[in-house]
Amino acid sequence: MSLHSTRYLCSCSAGVLRNSDGRGLVVRRHFARLASPKEPSPRRKSFYALLLLPAAGAAGYYATLDAQQKRRVRVTGEGIQRFWRSLKIGLTISLDYWWALRGLNDLSPEYAEAIQPCHQRAADRILSGCLENGGLYIKLGQGLVSMNHILPKEYSETLSVLQDKALNRRAHEVEQLLEEDFGVSSKELFRQFDEEPIAAASLAQVHRAVTHNGEEVAVKVQYIDLRDRFSGDIWTCEILLDLIALMHPNFGFKWALQDLKGTLAAELDFEAEARNAERCAQELSHLKYVYVPKVMWNRCSKRVLTMEYIAGCKVNDKDGIKSIGLSLKDVDEKLIKTFAEQIFHTGFVHADPHPGNVLVRKGADDRAQLVLLDHGLYDYLQPQNRVSLCKLWKAIVLNDHVQMKQYAAELGVQEYFMFCCLLAHRKLPFPKEGHKFLPQSRKAFLDLDKAERGKLREQAWESMMAVLKGMPRPMMLILRLLYIL
Repeated sequence: MSLHSTRYLCSCSAGVLRNSDGRGLVVRRHFARLASPKEPSPRRKSFYALLLLPAAGAAGYYATLDAQQKRRVRVTGEGIQRFWRSLKIGLTISLDYWWALRGLNDLSPEYAEAIQPCHQRAADRILSGCLENGGLYIKLGQGLVSMNHILPKEYSETLSVLQDKALNRRAHEVEQLLEEDFGVSSKELFRQFDEEPIAAASLAQVHRAVTHNGEEVAVKVQYIDLRDRFSGDIWTCEILLDLIALMHPNFGFKWALQDLKGTLAAELDFEAEARNAERCAQELSHLKYVYVPKVMWNRCSKRVLTMEYIAGCKVNDKDGIKSIGLSLKDVDEKLIKTFAEQIFHTGFVHADPHPGNVLVRKGADDRAQLVLLDHGLYDYLQPQNRVSLCKLWKAIVLNDHVQMKQYAAELGVQEYFMFCCLLAHRKLPFPKEGHKFLPQSRKAFLDLDKAERGKLREQAWESMMAVLKGMPRPMMLILRLLYIL
């Protein structure tokens, strides 16, 4: 080792580094400062305290709140998360359509080939968002499924899994809600209360219980935070639909959300549902093959509905119906007669008769008896509308376009042909004299080239959207009922 190197090492070990001109740079103090950091200045301490003070104050305030107030604070925070998640999904879907279809003629085969994967990706993202957000988003997704007559099949097929999905719940929420509404626990309300629900949906879950009198009941308990979430979630969806409509002018489904907004508000009132059930039972009492469970009013509130427990098979469970010795033909006929009675005679119509809401059991005559559940969604058809709708159905069967036009107008719909196709859930024969954008026959339509047929389909889509937007609300629910049946 050279003399210079030795001197260099000695200088370092002594804490002094000497450079070529002999001047010394003391480093010992530098390393000492690293080993013993300097205490923050009083000014910096004050700055840190100011930063921590709001957080400490918020935590202290939260600790003073009761359970209901804490839930509302939590719902607000979660609502912000749902908003940003939904916004991200909405913008991603919108940009995906724009990017994948840019520069393509919407009447070209390339467009048709490119749009189907877009539909599927959009449906997958919507499904993921509904499952993550839960609650009303699942209900909105179910609403999209019921619009399978106008939405691409990728949407209805992908989102159909939401029919069996429910909101993820925190432990002890049911007990908390019962105490808020009745001031007592489930043990005081009932002799026995099964904590595990026997059914769950987007707005509520159902528990089996036994009253102190020994009556077996079904207790429908609303998810505790739905009312707190309602306005914020609807507002979020409205903003997203406005943004998407701005980017895609042909996409105009905000009217559907406005309609669903009204139905959801009605479904959140379980006392109104109890009154609907009793009215339905009274008006269908002459049909001995229809049964509506009795309401236990002393255990009902806006968020809790207690009714007589009835066991049975779902109306679409063919094997289950056969296993108890009942005829599928008999069930089918009674189902149609029951809802025809409501649509054309009483006018008070159950608008959500999906399979989970219609049970089948063996009646006193050993034949099929229908049990109607979930009476939250009803609408009333005025007598004149019932008469017009009845005559319209007759005109559709007879292919009488003059009368189709007349009775559709009486129901408030000017675009009669598309309206009748929606009601019949099938393509109807073209009017002989033609109709607006329609040729005089289906053969004449097929003789057109692809571009002309594509233009007519686009006009048909716009016509159908105009029909749905302008349709009176009761007719919208009737249309939904017919598609479910």
